Amino acid sequence: MSEMRTEEEQVEALKGWWKENGKSLLFMIAIALSAVFAWKTWQQKQLTDAENASITYQNLLDAVSGAVSSDDAGQIATSKHLAQKLKSDYEKTEYARFAALLVAKVAVAEENYTEALAELDWVLAHQPAIEMRNITLLRKARVYQAMGEFAKGLDVIQGLDAQEFGGSVYELKGDLLLSSGERIGARAAYQQALKVSVNEGSNPLLTIKLEDLALSEEG
Repeated sequence: MSEMRTEEEQVEALKGWWKENGKSLLFMIAIALSAVFAWKTWQQKQLTDAENASITYQNLLDAVSGAVSSDDAGQIATSKHLAQKLKSDYEKTEYARFAALLVAKVAVAEENYTEALAELDWVLAHQPAIEMRNITLLRKARVYQAMGEFAKGLDVIQGLDAQEFGGSVYELKGDLLLSSGERIGARAAYQQALKVSVNEGSNPLLTIKLEDLALSEEG
């Protein structure tokens, strides 16, 4: 009898515990299951978005290649449409930032520098990695160079880490200074470019720039 009473007491205790805690336990289980489901749904969405973005970006590469090689208006329009889709649908991905860089390249080829600058500024506004940021700034400075806005180009490259690009930054600085009529500063920049580029192989064009500058100064 004592054993039966003990079992009955245990059952009653369990019933009492369930009455007090059962609903909260079920609620916690439901929350846990919802969290797992939401996590798996999010992961699947991330995979699907990455796949779709990758396909769209590949189509963009094909369109840009056709636009640059044939100057096809249809390909140019397609490339801009695909880039806009990447920027709007997959704004936070690397694909979107690369898309903007590609459209900027097409815009430069069309001499549409305003559009090129807008695309480059879009990249800079969307927290690119340091390497992409530097590349974008270098391209932006070159756009200003093409526009004849030499002072703006110089302002842009002030934010560049020259170590990331070897002599490229100093050479561009020399070009901008020379175009601005600052020959002394241009020569110093070219010389620095040669110094930094020692381990990068020869740069005949840079050597020619220095020689032409020296000749013009002698004349």
